[in-house]
Amino acid sequence: MRRFLKDAGVHAEIAPDGFTEGGWVLSIGGAEQSHVDLAHPEEIFYEYLRRIGHVADAVAPEGRPVAAVHLGAGALTLARYVAVTRPGSVQVAVELERELPAFVLEALPLPAGADVRVVVDDARAALPGLVPPGSADLVVLDVFAGRDAPAHLTEPSFYAEAAALLRPGGVLAVNVGDDPGLAFFAAQARAVRAALADVWCLADRGMLTGRYPGNLVLVGGTRPLPREWAEHFAAAGPHPAGVLDGLGLEELIARR
Repeated sequence: MRRFLKDAGVHAEIAPDGFTEGGWVLSIGGAEQSHVDLAHPEEIFYEYLRRIGHVADAVAPEGRPVAAVHLGAGALTLARYVAVTRPGSVQVAVELERELPAFVLEALPLPAGADVRVVVDDARAALPGLVPPGSADLVVLDVFAGRDAPAHLTEPSFYAEAAALLRPGGVLAVNVGDDPGLAFFAAQARAVRAALADVWCLADRGMLTGRYPGNLVLVGGTRPLPREWAEHFAAAGPHPAGVLDGLGLEELIARR
């Protein structure tokens, strides 16, 4: 399936992934953006999203339902994961591209029983009306395209506004894609640290050297993150899994 997104001026395409039965890839402007396994939504293909899935597991162990906010909808991969691993979860996803959600949901329907409300808006502009302050278990930001990220989504004040949605013990997870040197990642880590009490980093260990392009995940809370989570994230992978606590992250960005 293919559709022209008028606002973005590019085509969106959904095509079989060629590897798995029920696996589909959403591409926008020719670049792969999301992967969905309709047969097994609990299986996440992209490594950085699997790491965020493990964050959802830690926030809500034993399949407890969550209230989740997704800033950046794409093909709703993580929302699907939460819906099937935590039945009864209430979720809202924000997507800037006005025509994308209908295109995605027509081709890739949500799992039965999924409660996911989609809002078409800018991620920051939408924040005040998404959920009551202090009610979200998980807020995920997945909108960055490296250093071309919208400036208003990279400021400490934005992260403070997103953190205001979290309940006590809730978590903000931010996917940051960057080039070698990790200068953009370091700037975002400082911005998140300015807004939250404790911030960790999850990534492939090779990414922590700063020599490769790729994705790193910042995980922050309004109170200290449980120490046992470090072991959980390291064991859950994908491997080789790098897990930096607050001190480790501080040491990493001090070199950038």
